[in-house]
Amino acid sequence: MNKKAISIIIADDHPIMLKGLTEELENAGYTIVATANNGASAVELIALHKPKIAMLDIEMPFLNGFEVIKNCTTLELDTKFIVMTYHKEKGFIVQAKKVGTHGYLLKEDNLEEIENCIEAVLFDEFYFSKSFQEDIKHTVDNELRKVALLTPSERTIIRLIAQGQNSAEICDTLKVSKRTIEKHRANIIAKLELEPSQDTLNQWANDYKEIIKTL
Repeated sequence: MNKKAISIIIADDHPIMLKGLTEELENAGYTIVATANNGASAVELIALHKPKIAMLDIEMPFLNGFEVIKNCTTLELDTKFIVMTYHKEKGFIVQAKKVGTHGYLLKEDNLEEIENCIEAVLFDEFYFSKSFQEDIKHTVDNELRKVALLTPSERTIIRLIAQGQNSAEICDTLKVSKRTIEKHRANIIAKLELEPSQDTLNQWANDYKEIIKTL
């Protein structure tokens, strides 16, 4: 792998993290064409330079990492997107996969792990940090498959559940009967393959609230 030929843009709003990662990758032989400290600048720089790799923090001002990726998908670029974060929650990982992220790394990962990710995504593979359990890819794919089965009405209800609303509050919000909400709850539980109880649905909504925001 010719590292010099691999152009990279890095976006992170933490100055020390941005400087450290930039220097580390440059010392390893990669070409850093630009850096950004917010999501809006990242989109502009990616559109201008068309790098092979864009490494993005998830939480940034103006646009977060996922929003950067969604904005860039309309540009028809060959850029591969890697997010770097402290978040290990499954909901973040599912959302990353859904928006078209190619790699998911933790900020605690070392250079070897970062280079493994870069190499993998350039070969069109989706790469998870090895800090995750081995079965995480199966979990993510499985949850995406189940979420796709939800109807628009069911997605609205699961969003409200994730916001903390109970059945009575959802009835009031949607102006429908309690019986209708309970029927939708039962259908959602069945499609998500959960135990038939209110607590399990509430827990699922809490675990996956990041992806629910995109429904």
